[in-house]
Order: sequence, then structure tokens, then C-alpha cells
Amino acid sequence: MLLYVFALLIGMIAGLRAMTAPAAAAWAARLGWLPLAGYPLAWLGGLIPVLVLSALAALELIADQHPKTPSRKVPHQFIARVLTGAFAGAALMMPGTHWLRGMVIGAVGAVIGTFVGADFRGRLAARFGKDKPAAIIEDVVAVVGAFAIFFLAKTAI
Repeated sequence: MLLYVFALLIGMIAGLRAMTAPAAAAWAARLGWLPLAGYPLAWLGGLIPVLVLSALAALELIADQHPKTPSRKVPHQFIARVLTGAFAGAALMMPGTHWLRGMVIGAVGAVIGTFVGADFRGRLAARFGKDKPAAIIEDVVAVVGAFAIFFLAKTAI
């Protein structure tokens, strides 16, 4: 049951930062926190996927600071978050052979994370009087949260 919560949470992370969830999944597989050997996503722990997904996540963190970056709620941004949330949720639950459930739960988490994250960031930006501090706080929550989820999930897998 705990894995369902972790799948929802990693989906919510994807709602905050689309590429952070799959990058964290790749690192978790690489570090042995997510045992994917023998499963279709075993490639995720390879050096190239880790580097590529990490670079994409870093680029997203940089792009998010730009004032012309579109809202996370526009269709292409929203769909990307749902897909990466589904991917990360499936990866997290693959060792338990419930990857399809993880995919659905991760996608639901991404929807929640997208809307709750946008609202929270808007409120935080209003308190600061500018967006940048709110964006940085959201970045930290996404990155630290993603790695914490996979680290904690390793005992439940």
C-alpha cells in the first residue's frame, strides 16, 4: 500500500517539474534503490539515461526561471507532466509487478501536482512580491522530494 503513496507522490513531483521525476527514477535505478534488473525498464539505470535525463531536468530548472516560459497548465506542458508522472510511477512500481497501477497513479499525481503546485507557487510569489524566490523554493522541493521518495520507497519495494 505504501508504494501507491510513493507513486502518487512521484507523480506530484512531475507536476512540479516534469523531468525531475524520471531523472530521479534513473538515479534511483543507477544507485540500486530501484531494482529494475530483469524488467523492461532496466535500461533506465544505465549511464546514458542517467546523464540525459539529468541534463533535461537541469535545463528545465533553468528554463523555468525565464519569464517567457509558458504555464505548466498549457496543453503541451500539462501532457508532458502527466506522461512523465506516469513513467516515473510505473518505474517505481515495476519491481512489484504493479507497473500499470503505478502508471495510472503517477499520472493522477501529476495532475494534482500541476494544479496544486501552480497555486502554491502563485501564492508564494505573491508573498515575496516576485516569482523567482517561489520558483527556487519549488525547484528545491521537487528535487529533494523526488530523491527522498525513491530513497524511502526502496524499503517498500
